[in-house]
Amino acid sequence: MTWSCDGVPKNNPEQYSSSPHSTYENDGQICLMCGLPKEAVVSPGKSPPPPIPVKQILMAVVGVVVIGGGGFGLYKAFSGKTPDSSQTTGEVTSTTSTTAALSGEFLSSKAVSAPLISQGEKILLAGGKADAEKQAGAAAFVGKNWDDAIAKYEAAAKTDANDPETKIYLNNATAQKTGNPLTIAVVVPISASADAAKEVLRGAALYQDQYNKSPTVPGRLLEIVIVNDEVGKTVSIAQDLVNSPNVLGVLGHGIDSSSQDAIKTYETAGLAAISPISSSVSIDAANKATLKLTKLLEKTDEMLKVYLQKVGETVANYANKNHSPAAIAIFYNSDSLYSKQLKELLVAEVPKASGKIVKEVDLKAGATFDAKSAVADVSQAGANVIFMAMGKDQVEQAIAIAQANKETVPPLALMGGSELYNPNTLVKGEDAIKDLVLAVPWRWEKDDPFSKQASEIWQGRVSWRTATAFDATQALTAAVSSNPTREGTVKFLTTGTQISGTAKEFDLLKEIPLVKAVEGKDGPPGSKYQFDAVK
Repeated sequence: MTWSCDGVPKNNPEQYSSSPHSTYENDGQICLMCGLPKEAVVSPGKSPPPPIPVKQILMAVVGVVVIGGGGFGLYKAFSGKTPDSSQTTGEVTSTTSTTAALSGEFLSSKAVSAPLISQGEKILLAGGKADAEKQAGAAAFVGKNWDDAIAKYEAAAKTDANDPETKIYLNNATAQKTGNPLTIAVVVPISASADAAKEVLRGAALYQDQYNKSPTVPGRLLEIVIVNDEVGKTVSIAQDLVNSPNVLGVLGHGIDSSSQDAIKTYETAGLAAISPISSSVSIDAANKATLKLTKLLEKTDEMLKVYLQKVGETVANYANKNHSPAAIAIFYNSDSLYSKQLKELLVAEVPKASGKIVKEVDLKAGATFDAKSAVADVSQAGANVIFMAMGKDQVEQAIAIAQANKETVPPLALMGGSELYNPNTLVKGEDAIKDLVLAVPWRWEKDDPFSKQASEIWQGRVSWRTATAFDATQALTAAVSSNPTREGTVKFLTTGTQISGTAKEFDLLKEIPLVKAVEGKDGPPGSKYQFDAVK
């Protein structure tokens, strides 16, 4: 049931700020024009809304944590190699920087890092089965022949329904044809990890498609600029986006020093950027959660710490429940802030769950590592659980640990963080990763509406990166559409926003979802295992 809002709170006005606007019809729990909750406007006698539970904490909160932080590229230090096999949660992708010559005044036409930025006029993710159609679409986009660009990108989408870049550019062409689009940028590590980038873009593409079918700002569709966050170019990219006045908001970046410099650039210019170091979450006495932008110096990486603390609690409780008393050996990388913080929080949380840490093994760069010897050492130390707090670039070491553990008598239980949620883990780990349990921000479940929808669209299971990117894009779009200016977007997010209708309604600040590697037919090609939800 829809409800009308004019920006003036009717109930308990002293609790809310007033931002009068023309009457707008909403179907969610907040007004997308001003951000007022339904309960502030609709009187109790007019179908009062149900209370907003903690479950409606914006998935984007943790989404941007793992998308820009733990999810990929904390230090942009990946090898640049793409996996040799995959599923929808990450297929093989080769990349090129650009193929179509620029003309006209696209965002990248005056950008220093032009080859890394595209609205649809160049292909950043190449090597797929729809390359020919995509190149034709880019050529038409360059010439601003929108009808032809739409037709070519539609053809590409039919040829390769799993390619999010194609669908984003298709929507962009339609938005350009309609005129005066609402433009945001999504920064992803295409060169470093095309797999992770595509998973994120799938979520952004899903929400863009949903929004453009029913835009909240009449006559203005959502346009998503795809940006390849190459190592060493992060600050230059940020400046390019700042210098592009049509860009109203940015999604992406991590917690590394380059990302911090990029966020400073956005802050100075008044451009809203949702990232793990520019946002925070708070919960009031009524269990209402609010996402806000924060100054970089005020609460650096607060969200990451909150998320990782909950990972620590969830892992500690699960380990002690299933392997009581839990005796955990942690493998981590002190060169990675994500890995180091996760290790430290596990050390703090495990004793609270009546478990203990028996050994810490640092796999930092340059350290000699013998998996067989390391696993034997932790087993001798009395461990019954191995937790691998390692990054995406250490999947090979994680697999080596699993293989060595398989030969241990008795084998130890294996657990890990979201970075090991990777097709390579299932394919190369083979039987050694059976029963591996991972803590992830979101998990695919067959009866979950979002899982069904996304799986149908992308023709296979989607990952947590897709789900969290969907929610993060929703949050940023709500801010942009509330007042389509940079100033208005920043004001909206600084005040705080609540979003309902997220990909998965559960309290991420209560318990982190767990998945387990089990035998099944829905895993990546070359593996008989898949990740299923731990009930």
